[in-house]
Amino acid sequence: MTQKFSLDVSRRSLLLGAGATLAGSALLPRLAFGQSPIKAAGIYTVPVEQQWVSRIHIAAEAAKAAGQIDYTFTENTANTDYPRVMREYAESGVKLIVGEIFGVEQEAREVAAEYPEVAFLMGSSFMPDAAVPNLSVFDNYIQDASYLSGIIAGAMTKSGKIGMVGGFPIPEVNRLMHAFMAGVKETRKDATFQVSFIGSWFDPPKAKETAFAMIDGGADMLYAERFGVSDAAKERGVLAIGNVIDTQKDYPATVVASALWHFEPTLQKAIANINAGSFKADNYGVYSFMKEGGCSLAPLGTFDGKVPAAAMDLVKTREAAIKAGTFTVEINDSEPKSS
Repeated sequence: MTQKFSLDVSRRSLLLGAGATLAGSALLPRLAFGQSPIKAAGIYTVPVEQQWVSRIHIAAEAAKAAGQIDYTFTENTANTDYPRVMREYAESGVKLIVGEIFGVEQEAREVAAEYPEVAFLMGSSFMPDAAVPNLSVFDNYIQDASYLSGIIAGAMTKSGKIGMVGGFPIPEVNRLMHAFMAGVKETRKDATFQVSFIGSWFDPPKAKETAFAMIDGGADMLYAERFGVSDAAKERGVLAIGNVIDTQKDYPATVVASALWHFEPTLQKAIANINAGSFKADNYGVYSFMKEGGCSLAPLGTFDGKVPAAAMDLVKTREAAIKAGTFTVEINDSEPKSS
């Protein structure tokens, strides 16, 4: 599953980011004496450079470096081929399979049921099923960080017109967009939004062209849910908000803030449960919440000190309340609409 792309966000820069995570792997729990690493595999429908998958891959590589898992992966797996790859890994003795089954829900669950000794930790829009006790689900519930990034976006837009480019209008994307929009309204109540989905998880040129159209429509702030959006913002001299990964160093004059996803808490919980013999059908999505360490607002980098102080004060106040459990960001999975 190797695919190169000519964006400022290169495979090299992402791998350097992975290296930083691996450097921190010494902080992860080590195996008990005499305990063997869990044989694990990742199955991804897109390149490991893609934002969402990159976070899973980096967390798995860190766990591998810590000696917790023996990890391999397959990328660019078509949905039609996904069940076969699942079976091949299960037949090879893999005990933990992590991946994303948004486009192959029923077939994937049927395969999991065939291999009850294998733990499946899969990205999914649906909840776990007790009938398949060895398949747990997760999703990037980073609405907390997305909301905070929206507060900053609302304070930085001059026109009040914001463009939002997503992959598909599925729950994992919708909830982040809604949270972002709610944050924007905290600091720019009259803001309006152009919302569009490109029908792909990895089509930077299409995302870029969609963003250009929004800029032509007056948007001076873009929500970059997909790769390609920040490139359009950079070329046209407008601002952008990142999603899932931190691209501020790649777009120092463009990306103001980013909502980051940290998959480590999710994976670590699964590893601990497997080692304890207690892995079962469960919703691991909760480990993406900010209070669990599953998401955060990226450092502002070159925009540090450029965001209005009142907005940053509100960000700090809301962040503390979210972590304390006294403020809850709404989870709205319905498809967002342009305003």
